[in-house]
Amino acid sequence: MSFQHRYSPDHPDLATVESTEEPLLLEFGTNWCGHCQAAQPLIETAFLDHPALRHIKVEDGKGRPLGRAFKVKLWPTLILLRRGEELGRVVRPGDQEAVRRVLSLGF
Repeated sequence: MSFQHRYSPDHPDLATVESTEEPLLLEFGTNWCGHCQAAQPLIETAFLDHPALRHIKVEDGKGRPLGRAFKVKLWPTLILLRRGEELGRVVRPGDQEAVRRVLSLGF
């Protein structure tokens, strides 16, 4: 599973995320968020170098426990994990290189 285009309210719970062996990128945001929409071309292009990386777009918001577990405050927030351990994070990326740096930490 590589780059996903839409944020989904259906996503794994914290226990599942923490037990995922392979690198996993969680992207928190919403489909209507202007910052999220503006960052999509940067994120999608950075994914071209990592097509096998699992990517889950988590629809975030008030009362959403996964975002709270990772202390997400601004959208989009991208968090790269391996076995539940945070390897890197980028918040509101302004350039492709910021996203690429985080994605490369998983390999």
